[in-house]
Amino acid sequence: MLNICIVAGARPNFIKVAPLVRAVVSAEESGKAVGFKLVYTGAADDPTIEPTLYADLGISAPDVCLGVDCRNLNELTGRVMSEFEKYLDTVPTDVVIVVDDLASTMAVAIVAKKHGLTLAHLVAGTRSFDIRMPKEINRLVIDGLSDLLFTAGMGSNSIVSREGAELSQVYMVGNILMDTLRFNRSRLVRPAVFDGLSLKENEYLVFTLNRKALLADKANLGLMLTAMCRAAGGVKVVAPLRPAAAEVVKPLVEGCPNFFIIEPLTYLEFGYLTANAKGIVTDSGNVAEEATFNGVPCATLNSYTEHIETVKVGSNELVGENADKLADAVSRIVEGRWKKCALPDRWDGRTAERILQILFELKR
Repeated sequence: MLNICIVAGARPNFIKVAPLVRAVVSAEESGKAVGFKLVYTGAADDPTIEPTLYADLGISAPDVCLGVDCRNLNELTGRVMSEFEKYLDTVPTDVVIVVDDLASTMAVAIVAKKHGLTLAHLVAGTRSFDIRMPKEINRLVIDGLSDLLFTAGMGSNSIVSREGAELSQVYMVGNILMDTLRFNRSRLVRPAVFDGLSLKENEYLVFTLNRKALLADKANLGLMLTAMCRAAGGVKVVAPLRPAAAEVVKPLVEGCPNFFIIEPLTYLEFGYLTANAKGIVTDSGNVAEEATFNGVPCATLNSYTEHIETVKVGSNELVGENADKLADAVSRIVEGRWKKCALPDRWDGRTAERILQILFELKR
């Protein structure tokens, strides 16, 4: 019997582990000797997770919630380590699978290795090469501890190899986010905002913003927003923003009649909004990856990306925090002068299948 523990540390993690959960459930139902537990490090009533998320992703709610909820990253790390150790002391586990680069992810990885368990890192080998970023430290620690490094592309393979990982540890399985997108392609929900703002498919832009550094520099953010709206011309810019971001952005776009802040959407609604957009402006790596899958032009408000494939092969372009570069990118999107793009290798929606097959083979 292969007992797998799949851990999520925040809402975006569920979007990436959902295909793996569905793959294990399917294997169980077909009679294979495998079982799993989905563990969430946060609270069961976490307000950042909308009630529809699990149903939207086609999975059940977590089997266990560790209930850790605090802002101080060092305190969070310690509390997750303590609670996850209690979990492992009571639940038979062979493999622990963690995803991405959160402090909670690192905490779980440390405890798993102290218990002598096989540790697998999903979306391994992503780097910003900025050691000042807490997430970069988390990535280095998690990859250094992991027995299995599941990467999304050859660039990530090269990174972990340079850092000392054995070839037998590294598996390029593709981008598991694509599994979720393919699964939901026919399940997307047209948001009511289409009628409310008189939107038409492929005739609007989507804007998202979450990075604290961008929100903190209000003067430069104002310049970027104004430049974007002017470059968009008569094209509407739709911005589903969480309250904290909306509070900062609202006064900065008072002179932009084509900019519309809306309430956050459900996962399937947001997926419809971005999949049918003329273009996207975002600071989110996940949104940029989704744009590549959908072939939608995307300008990312950052100077780097953890998945360079979205730039080299896909529809993404990095404009940093420069208002002029952003205006140029938006102009090219609106005028239909964006670059040609394609899907990177193994971004085919079968990543979860590959991962589960690897785990079965190693168990023999």
